[in-house]
Amino acid sequence: TSALDPEMVNEVLDVMVQLAHEGMTMMCVTHEMGFARKVANRVIFMDKGQIVEDCEKEEFFGDVSARSERAQQFLAKILQH
Repeated sequence: TSALDPEMVNEVLDVMVQLAHEGMTMMCVTHEMGFARKVANRVIFMDKGQIVEDCEKEEFFGDVSARSERAQQFLAKILQH
């Protein structure tokens, strides 16, 4: 989504949410955590080209204190608002 016109981001995400609800399998790379929370089955969190976390979305977004230190830092900044 970072390469999209900012005015188009929500429209594109809405289409992707619809496709996910229709059962389409997708692999998405995003910083849009609300979107990831809504449609993901799994979350793979990467830092500096390395996989830091690989878990079910409920696990990743649930008990943040159980996440790696790097994931905690990221989530603290991204989920502030």
